[in-house]
Amino acid sequence: MKQIVNNQFSMINIEPGRQYAVSLFAILFISCISCSLLSSCSLQKKISASANENLLGTPGLRTAHIGISIYEPATNRYWFNYQADKFFTPASNTKIFSCYAGMKWLGDSLDGLSYTENANGLLIQGTGDPTLLHPDYKNQTVISFLQHSNKNIYISNSNWQENAWGTGWSWDDYNDDYMAERSALPVYGNTIKFVQTQTEGNADNKPQSTIYTEPEIGWKLNFSPDTAERFSVKRNLNDNIFTVSASKEKIKSIYVPFVTNGSAAALELLKDTIGSEIKTATAGQAAGSNTHVIKTQPADSVFKPMMHRSDNFFAEQTLLMVSNHLLGIMNDDKIIDTLLKTDFKDLPQKPNWVDGSGLSRFNLFTPQDFIWVLNKMLKDFSWQRISTIFPAGNEGTLTNYYATAGNSIHAKTGSLTGVIALSGYLHTKKNKTIIFSVLVNNHQTSGRNVRKAIEKFILSVRDAY
Repeated sequence: MKQIVNNQFSMINIEPGRQYAVSLFAILFISCISCSLLSSCSLQKKISASANENLLGTPGLRTAHIGISIYEPATNRYWFNYQADKFFTPASNTKIFSCYAGMKWLGDSLDGLSYTENANGLLIQGTGDPTLLHPDYKNQTVISFLQHSNKNIYISNSNWQENAWGTGWSWDDYNDDYMAERSALPVYGNTIKFVQTQTEGNADNKPQSTIYTEPEIGWKLNFSPDTAERFSVKRNLNDNIFTVSASKEKIKSIYVPFVTNGSAAALELLKDTIGSEIKTATAGQAAGSNTHVIKTQPADSVFKPMMHRSDNFFAEQTLLMVSNHLLGIMNDDKIIDTLLKTDFKDLPQKPNWVDGSGLSRFNLFTPQDFIWVLNKMLKDFSWQRISTIFPAGNEGTLTNYYATAGNSIHAKTGSLTGVIALSGYLHTKKNKTIIFSVLVNNHQTSGRNVRKAIEKFILSVRDAY
């Protein structure tokens, strides 16, 4: 018996007559490895050249912080990494993590309300469902249940252990509809719709403005005496007092967040709708023995607009609903810690994750973190479901971008001042499926310029491979 020593393997015993065959096998094996390495190096070089030409070298981006990762799930191989293990503020790409958690834990339909019955009547508890009286949802099973209960109704707020705003949110955005307050029992998306219409002029031919709200509110409205160029509504920072400025615009509507005050504002707005008052439970009004749940909307009917229009409110409430489902309380810190120790324990780099929507600049994730969670989605959920929830080219927040790509791309955008992000799935012209993440921080050009540069780079990858 002779022995051959291979640098990568232990000694192999062979028959004398088989020495040539084994040597040939070793040569072929080494050749395959070499070809694979050369092919991988060539792929990285080609993508690197495209990244430099179309993205990294673009005016306004040369001094920006940029991270890129491209990965092929079928071969478990990274095609390209550029600062992919570095941390970036991801803006609304954070919603991808909230979306995964919601898809896994919230079932086919949302818990709209939990309740028990006792001698006092019904004791209800909010679950964080954002669809209650939301204008996008006509079917309101919770409202129907409360209207026909014929019992005294009390509410417990013991599961709400959060603040109305998330950690690190910009407080001076409080009047904008994209930063509605969070709550255990949200109603109307926690915003009020103010509508102005212009009627025909009077004898002096001066048009008359009519202003109303949906829903109708009893909160204080102050009207500016002068006609402004644009219709506007400004709420006081800490209470529901609104200053309204009429304009010459024929019809205009504005959504303005209201101060939730826990569940107090919701109870006030619900009173007229259900025809009775909901009182806050006292310590002596104990819950009944059996807890029941009222189901509301299909879960994906929330996840789709959350991703298509990048709905911050839906994303925040989704994470809080997961918290309520898994922990029995609504608290960002606790549910994020739980998810990072369970579902997301194998992330390549542990992120600094603080909210559900990405409104906070305290969020820090790496491109490889997004590759990982998007790959986990592929493993855990059907492509039909994923491709319905994520917008395709020229859809949702991808409108006016990737029009030629159509269904070959499904991705989530993200934007804050100085931040543009895009992470998702791409089907190439050679029928390969890849996952990509591009995170741009501290750019000094317009958001549109950054988005067009990313688009050019991503489409170059799609067309070449």
